[in-house]
Amino acid sequence: MKTLLISIFTLFIAFSAISQNSDFYGFEVKDIDGDNFDLSQLKGKKVLVVNTASKCGFTPQYGGLQSLYEKYGGEEFTIIGFPANNFKNQEPGTDEEIKEFCKSNYDVTFPMMSKISVKGDDIHPLYNWLTKKENNGVLDATVKWNFQKFMINEKGEIDDVAYSRTEPMDDKIVNWIKSK
Repeated sequence: MKTLLISIFTLFIAFSAISQNSDFYGFEVKDIDGDNFDLSQLKGKKVLVVNTASKCGFTPQYGGLQSLYEKYGGEEFTIIGFPANNFKNQEPGTDEEIKEFCKSNYDVTFPMMSKISVKGDDIHPLYNWLTKKENNGVLDATVKWNFQKFMINEKGEIDDVAYSRTEPMDDKIVNWIKSK
């Protein structure tokens, strides 16, 4: 009986280690077109992860994000946007509507993902990792509003978070992108 319990416990520990992502690159998400997007393809890049909304006072930050992407995006840096409807129904659209809004209003060319939940009982696993120190090993960072920005380093670890009022071209973000 003792041997059986030890075996079950060992299997439980092994399964827990496999099922939990230790870094950002362990996740697969859906892009705005519904295709799988494996975050491991971003290994070696700094990534700015932003929850977005098209009917928010911060929505004009799409323009700043696009400028940031045009200036620094490439082999060493990218942005990925995650539309979310967690705050006062400010992102009610479908993925198709969001994609059209981003293209026609801000000419967004950085990768946009499928709409997800960034907090609450239905929080997406990636955001569960981003927001809980017990999962990411660095910090707790509840998503407080739309356009919160998580700064992921080249190793797939969180470096910092910038809240909604921090503009995309703010020195905090630009200096982080430029740092080695």
